[in-house]
Amino acid sequence: MILRTFGWSFAVTILGLIVAFLYDGGVGLALVAVLAVLEISLSFDNAVVNAKVLERMSPFWQKIFLTVGIAIAVFGMRLVFPLVIVGITASLGPIEAFDLALNDSHRYHELMRDAYPTIAAFGGMFLMMLFLEFVFEERSEKWLPWLEAPLARIGKLNQLAVVVAGGALVVVANYFADDPGDVMIAGVLGMLTYILVNGLGELFSEAGGVDDDDDEDDEAGERAAEPARRGGPSELALATGKAGFFLFLYLEVLDASFSFDGVIGAFAISTDPIVIALGLGIGAMYIRSLTVFLVRKGTLHEYVYLEHGAHWAIGALAVCMLVGIGHHVPEWITGGLGAGLIIAAFLSSILRNRREESGAAPGGPSGDKELHSSQV
Repeated sequence: MILRTFGWSFAVTILGLIVAFLYDGGVGLALVAVLAVLEISLSFDNAVVNAKVLERMSPFWQKIFLTVGIAIAVFGMRLVFPLVIVGITASLGPIEAFDLALNDSHRYHELMRDAYPTIAAFGGMFLMMLFLEFVFEERSEKWLPWLEAPLARIGKLNQLAVVVAGGALVVVANYFADDPGDVMIAGVLGMLTYILVNGLGELFSEAGGVDDDDDEDDEAGERAAEPARRGGPSELALATGKAGFFLFLYLEVLDASFSFDGVIGAFAISTDPIVIALGLGIGAMYIRSLTVFLVRKGTLHEYVYLEHGAHWAIGALAVCMLVGIGHHVPEWITGGLGAGLIIAAFLSSILRNRREESGAAPGGPSGDKELHSSQV
């Protein structure tokens, strides 16, 4: 199971470390290893959320996510994206930006840091919307009932997530940003991207999830009749066609939002674009493999609070990104908060399962949903 799921990640790790050693000797090897660990620690919550969406995609779109998606994640976001940002910021072509990265890494780093406020505003607001939509939704299972219950009650107010996120953006732009206008525009675009991609995913899932002519598959019909969730694309029958495409698009934008912070944080360790791409690329492979592992093992259904912990970690990451517009937030704080929340949610899930086994707690919904592990 481990080798089948993480085999490609192991292979890429070995190849990446060899290339790093040939490229920059022992120093390059060490830097790539550190960057890979940084990426995994910062993006573990991404894997949990990815798994929740991936298990609802058809086998075809699952394979697209695990093939085309990994190419976009590794080469697009970890190598090409920084070059594009620097090229736009400095009015350079892609070749000139790559030459600058290789021959003037300090200038390259400065340009990336100058672009961080707009990048963080876009990614931070996208993640903030994802977090708020989750905590404002009523659900039977509550990890932190003393907090999640009142949030769900006030979440009945329509579009409250947009109001709260918009208010946070105004505060950040006015009190943290050197250029409030650019931050406001980028933040609004992040919110609009979330609303558009998430809305299209729900729209096509609802349109394609119900087969009125097929009365034989009652279970599929029940799944298709479930109300759309507001904490991400709707939980309906396995998404195909346009629904699968927009779920795929949703995952890619989500992965991009997570990668923003990792790419910027990587410059604290190395300014060499090749080293950064190798290290973060290895980390991204493990995040993909971990996503598959969570789906195949049914971990999110067995440990029901993991999803809660991941979304609280996403909220913490969004806050760190927005605060980082005006003040540097150390990477150990960002990664530590995310890892701590997920570990706490995992331990809480274990305690909940033990209480259920002893008959001290009523059965939850974790076993009600069919797993699609064979389809990944």
